[in-house]
Amino acid sequence: MTREAGGGGARLVVLPEKWSVLGTEEQLRAGAESLDGPSVVWARETARELGIDLVAGSIVERTADGRHHNTSVHVGPDGELCAVYRKIHLFDVEVEGTAYRESDLEDPGDEVVTTVVDGVGVGMSVCYDLRFPELYRILALRGAKVLLVPAAFTLATTRDHWEVLLRARAIEDQAFVIAPNQIGASGAGARSGGRSMIVDPWGVVLAQAPDAEGVIVADLDIARVDEVRERLPSLANRRPAAYAWPERAPA
Repeated sequence: MTREAGGGGARLVVLPEKWSVLGTEEQLRAGAESLDGPSVVWARETARELGIDLVAGSIVERTADGRHHNTSVHVGPDGELCAVYRKIHLFDVEVEGTAYRESDLEDPGDEVVTTVVDGVGVGMSVCYDLRFPELYRILALRGAKVLLVPAAFTLATTRDHWEVLLRARAIEDQAFVIAPNQIGASGAGARSGGRSMIVDPWGVVLAQAPDAEGVIVADLDIARVDEVRERLPSLANRRPAAYAWPERAPA
């Protein structure tokens, strides 16, 4: 599918979260790799072969000290690593009676990461990050005009929240959003909802996948970001000095 997208003219290809292995904690632990492992090696070779920027969704990264992260990697057309983002917000929730405890295996990252594709600022994130708008506001303020959200959103939250959240992030940060989502059952018995989506900075859905595996493609007119930000200058009209963050949110 990566070659299909690249062969169709895509210059930036983004894969979903945990595209290399998605399943039980045991399966994830067994499939964990370093950044020198087969998944990233494949991504580097494929990006170089096709001459594309490839964001290899995320993998379970095993670091030299034995820790694990949910890690997204941007590889440039020359096959070199351009950026590495480790998921900041871990998915410790209960959805329709199923408990998810991402922190049982993985440690959170602590760095907001932007990268550059064809001279355009790109903000990196993964899945559950989507529910934390402050992350995307920082990415936009750091120059991101495209926001990436590789995901494995659950079936229930895909149906009820996915599109709403993606369009909200696009509208409030006046940026394109590219959001590939897993679809189908994993080895853990959970199901992801698919409907991968590309949204423009006005909140218009440019492309959406059907309820099946596949490839979606859209042309991103980056000038559209500047146009929207000029016509409706909500980013420029911010008043940071008036904002006071509470020390702790109520339970």
